[in-house]
Amino acid sequence: MSRLLTLSVVVALVCGSVAASAAEFFFKDGDVVVMIGDSITEQHMYSNYVEMWTVTRFPKWKLTFRNVGIGGDTSGGGNNRFARDVLPYKPTAMTVDFGMNDGRYRAFEEGTFRPYMDGLQGMANQVKAANIRTAWATPQPLDNDEQGPTALTGYNQTLEKFSDGVKSVAAKNEGLFVDQFHPYLATLDRARAKGPKYERITAGDAVHPGPPGQALMAASILKGLSFPSLVSSVEIDVASKKFVVAAKNCTVEGVVAKDGGVAFSRLDDALPFFPPEAVGILPFAPILDELNDYRLKITGLAAGKYEVRIGGKKIAELTAEQLAAGTNLAAAALADGPIAEQVKAVKSAVENKNRFHHDSIFRGIVLSSGVPDWVYEFIPKQELETKKQTLLQERHAKLPALDAEVVKALAMKTNAFEIVPVK
Repeated sequence: MSRLLTLSVVVALVCGSVAASAAEFFFKDGDVVVMIGDSITEQHMYSNYVEMWTVTRFPKWKLTFRNVGIGGDTSGGGNNRFARDVLPYKPTAMTVDFGMNDGRYRAFEEGTFRPYMDGLQGMANQVKAANIRTAWATPQPLDNDEQGPTALTGYNQTLEKFSDGVKSVAAKNEGLFVDQFHPYLATLDRARAKGPKYERITAGDAVHPGPPGQALMAASILKGLSFPSLVSSVEIDVASKKFVVAAKNCTVEGVVAKDGGVAFSRLDDALPFFPPEAVGILPFAPILDELNDYRLKITGLAAGKYEVRIGGKKIAELTAEQLAAGTNLAAAALADGPIAEQVKAVKSAVENKNRFHHDSIFRGIVLSSGVPDWVYEFIPKQELETKKQTLLQERHAKLPALDAEVVKALAMKTNAFEIVPVK
């Protein structure tokens, strides 16, 4: 075992921030975000993924996310229920995603398009009055089983025209236009080009994607929101004996040469994220790497293979050449080790919070069906409504504690990195 050579007692760099990228990102520190839409939104998949990517990229921000999607809804429905479902949260930002049901699953016609546009514009008017920063998202295309080189057939042709309508509403009302239709369609077409027979790659059904499709939706939306891909980056030059470290979005300390490799501690300002249940989409859309640049570059190492360990856990095996070129460790760090465990804890806290809001508040009370008339013979209607409002307030009072669990899970931790020669 080689002698431990301390090249620097403490090398501490408070890394350059991603301020420029953060400034461009649609969501801001302090935002209360409401996500409204139909059943695809109510599934709480793409919305959870958008939230997870955002809070892990900006763990120090104060952010609140609420989902008010309703199965079977249309833009007109969203407009009619806006005051009930959106305004009580006093949002500063929101995403709007309607269109799948609005076209009635048939060829394009003005009789369905005009009500769709009226519903969007009605929401736009209410958005302006409430001063809510709004991103207008297109519907995603159907992932149908029709064979052929492109998915742009049948109802998808209708949805493309509805997407043009979203673009015009966003422009007219100075909102942000988010095109998830065409990136999603391009992924479907890439999959179709891989073989003579196409099989659905987004899981779920043609209308309601499973996790792979919902991750693709989230990625398309985040790119439209100018989401910054950088998690953090560290560069260490061992050969120079100066430990000239270039780093971004993290703090590096205690760099030492160790056993022919190098060790240091790294406190990141962000975390990578990708939902593990969505890995099926990666052969067709490499969104894990596209949205997570978690970089490590080590130059000056002797030729050979090296283990990369985080918290004593081996997460990757790379050559000196690969390390010198710089490597994105996002996939490896999310597969195992302390970063993977922390991200898993954050995801659990986000899902628990959103499940409670949906099951116990939004679907459980706000959308609960009316009671039969005979009940009012025993309990006056006003008394029943008062009890309902009291229960609603009690359950809303539990949300801050669940939000706090997300914040607690996001507390960033220093991790020990070791790059050790493979024996």
